[in-house]
Amino acid sequence: MSTVPGSEPREPKPALVFDDPLDQQSSDDTDRGWGERTDSGGSAADLKRFLDEKPPHHL
Repeated sequence: MSTVPGSEPREPKPALVFDDPLDQQSSDDTDRGWGERTDSGGSAADLKRFLDEKPPHHL
């Protein structure tokens, strides 16, 4: 039984997409997420939000 090198199935390479990225809507193009707070979980939610949004140099 002889095996030919490269006869194993390979994973397909990712396709290159040459679409114009400015034609697609980004998350910044919507009004969603501009300062409104959806969860009102009290002080625990406030602490979680503070820790999530804290800049890395404030550790």
